[in-house]
Amino acid sequence: MVIVAGETGSGKTTQLPKICLELGRGVKGLIGHTQPRRLAARTVANRIADELETPLGGSVGYKVRFNDQVGENTLVKLMTDGILLAEIQQDRLLMQYDTLIIDEAHERSLNIDFILGYLRELLPKRPDLKVIITSATIDPQRFSRHFNNAPIIEVSGRTYPVEVRYRPVVDDADDTDRDQLQAIFDAVDELGREGPGDILIFMSGEREIRDTADALNRLNLPHTEVLPLYARLSNSEQNRVFQSHHGRRIVLATNVAETSLTVPGIKYVIDPGTARISRYSFRTKVQRLPIEPVSQPRPTSVRAAAAVCRTVFVFACMRNRISCRDRSLPIRRSCAPTWHR
Repeated sequence: MVIVAGETGSGKTTQLPKICLELGRGVKGLIGHTQPRRLAARTVANRIADELETPLGGSVGYKVRFNDQVGENTLVKLMTDGILLAEIQQDRLLMQYDTLIIDEAHERSLNIDFILGYLRELLPKRPDLKVIITSATIDPQRFSRHFNNAPIIEVSGRTYPVEVRYRPVVDDADDTDRDQLQAIFDAVDELGREGPGDILIFMSGEREIRDTADALNRLNLPHTEVLPLYARLSNSEQNRVFQSHHGRRIVLATNVAETSLTVPGIKYVIDPGTARISRYSFRTKVQRLPIEPVSQPRPTSVRAAAAVCRTVFVFACMRNRISCRDRSLPIRRSCAPTWHR
């Protein structure tokens, strides 16, 4: 067991599996690598396969819901944490793996917490199983103590000076959506006068991304390409974000771009400070996805993710936002698939 704390852009997500291969892992079992999101699992698998110059589904594959790209000769298997939890039900000792990499452990979702707790109990029974826990914003000391003082490796990333600008908030605005859209237009216009560079704009959901993309396209910005990035896009549409291009690119993304993957070429980030947060209504007994203000950790992680970024725009209300996230989760619903007899 080892804890790897590395800044975003340090290459831990893509390089650790390759290091494990060079050390002889992946022979007696697979090198399992979990990601919290399907988009990240697919993207990371493609990147590692490209770096190893092997076709996807060969030495490197991935498995997400409704899509299995793992072959007989696969050595590195990318997957979501939910896939690993489902496999635990059939393979209690996880014998198909000789190495597990749990990425983005700081998200502390129920899936990740269950996996970490299960691995703590499993390791005495599987001393041959090597486990690596990684994150960009993890508290390594706490995780180390949880795993019997596991060794900690800190990896420094690329460091660039990042300027944070707070946009003013109009309190008496009658149309909040229109006010946010106009603020985004103003920020894009200001950045356009400063010089070239791609822009990443965080949006709360798919509909907001489409509406904002349509509005930006109507502006007919010169030499500018507007691209959406969210989970429901096809693989080809998602991959456009990572392809080389000319001119300026504006990427409209959900919080999938906050962690797990780094959009290349980003020089500016605009963060309105809202996101769709999964909530469970105890009154109606259903899961909801309301749009809520995010806490301060996202601007912090945005600055970290913007390893090549120069300016981060966030709304002024972020100054006084709470510095912790509400962890109230629907235990009964989320844990139902993970109970073991």
